[in-house]
Amino acid sequence: MSHDQARVSRALLSVSDKTGLVDFARALHGRGIALVSTGGTHRTLTEAGLPVTEVSDLTGFPEMMDGRVKTLHPAVHGGLLAIRDNPEHQAALAAHGIGAIDLLVVNLYPFEATIAADRPEEDCIENIDIGGPAMIRAAAKNHADVAVVTDVADYATILDVLESGNGMLGLDLRRRLAQKAYTRTAAYDAAISNWMAARFGVEGPQPYRAFGGSLAQGLRYGENPHQSAAFYRTPGVPRAGVATARQLQGKELSFNNFNDTDAAYECVAEFDPARTAAVAIIKHANPCGVAEGASLLVAYERALACDPVSAFGGIVALNRALDGEAARKIVEIFTEVIIAPDATEEAIAILAAKKNLRLLLAGGLPDPRAAGETVRTLSGGLLVQGRDAVVVDDMPFQVVTKRAPTEAEASDLRFAYRVAKHVKSNAIVYARGGATVGVGAGQMSRVDSSRIAAWKAREGADRLGLADSLAKGAVVASDAFFPFADGLLAAAEAGATAVIQPGGSMRDSDVIAAADEAGLAMVFTGHRHFRH
Repeated sequence: MSHDQARVSRALLSVSDKTGLVDFARALHGRGIALVSTGGTHRTLTEAGLPVTEVSDLTGFPEMMDGRVKTLHPAVHGGLLAIRDNPEHQAALAAHGIGAIDLLVVNLYPFEATIAADRPEEDCIENIDIGGPAMIRAAAKNHADVAVVTDVADYATILDVLESGNGMLGLDLRRRLAQKAYTRTAAYDAAISNWMAARFGVEGPQPYRAFGGSLAQGLRYGENPHQSAAFYRTPGVPRAGVATARQLQGKELSFNNFNDTDAAYECVAEFDPARTAAVAIIKHANPCGVAEGASLLVAYERALACDPVSAFGGIVALNRALDGEAARKIVEIFTEVIIAPDATEEAIAILAAKKNLRLLLAGGLPDPRAAGETVRTLSGGLLVQGRDAVVVDDMPFQVVTKRAPTEAEASDLRFAYRVAKHVKSNAIVYARGGATVGVGAGQMSRVDSSRIAAWKAREGADRLGLADSLAKGAVVASDAFFPFADGLLAAAEAGATAVIQPGGSMRDSDVIAAADEAGLAMVFTGHRHFRH
């Protein structure tokens, strides 16, 4: 039976994060609440002059095995789990001299912080808390009588309610704290499970999968105003990007900003900053312009030229530290977010005049070859897959046409395939001289994507006053094989001279024959880049 109000007479405190601990414990003591604590928590409170019973005095056993065993005892768990109005439970407490515990305050060993710091395996193992989760789960199960606090941020709420409730905590609060407690232990165990899977080389489908994270930011809404949303950070060594970025200015990121900025930064990370400057401009998670250049300014101007209409209100990602020269150019049109590994003081000062522009400095680039997982919800379940961590530089180029690509064409083919990996399927990318000149994305038909990309290239030529489409003399990349020759012929008609695609169609021979007839050079990579 749940009681609307539960009096707090005794509290057990056992925390790794001691932020605010002494002040909180002092306030509890001031209300006449008896304090029990463990190890370092007991030492901290004793040094602060507070009267505290040590758990070892409660259990009659010393802490042992380097603190691995201290609270796993009936004197603790009986006090947490006893139902207050159950005569048998109360008789058991009396028979064994066990006192009830009304408030449990526990935060766990810093396992997530330990793996994020990439500490040795033995350190990570030692930071797996056992007694803490056991106590938390016990108290949360018995929330009808016990309040459990797992977050330092809840200390003030507890004290306020105790003050206004004359030493009592209401059922609604205890329920909320219990739910939060189980969420905390679930996320904690998920971090351990996933770390072990990676560390111990566990591969293939597992009977159970757990995912967890900590709230980084509540968002005003999701993709649309009627959808709730939040951003959570997952445990482990962080992948450079929006999760590691410092926001120097601008409004809070929206749900769509997070999604698009992540897409932009993953795309630009395909380009090694030691080799070339590169810029990706993203709109609705699709690249509308990507380019390399001798400088970020040159790369940005070339990326913008691909589709300046779509770039308005987009995301700009750079693979090198943003400099003043590039910053001055970028702010000439409305841009939602700029993300880069770093920025010069001059660039930061230039962007400061654009109050609504969000500037994120990620501290590094994500490794496009790094393993990882993506997760997508569907009705009644989750789809989990490994990241698309294959990069074009590691793929074999199989020349399948009579004509092999020239050195310049081969370079552009690799460039175009890097970009195609980040374009929603069906994806077609025209590129020339290390810059996109036409992108077709997200169409149900590959030939339609080919036509849209060619149309974009034609538009670009019109903007520049050129007679020939920008696709003339360009190369084209397809994220998957051409099932029929029509998509390839659309590229040839637009003026493309070379093609890169995975191959693997039942009609590859027909497509190769069409390419030969059109005088195209074509290479197969053997790797598809679907992105739905």
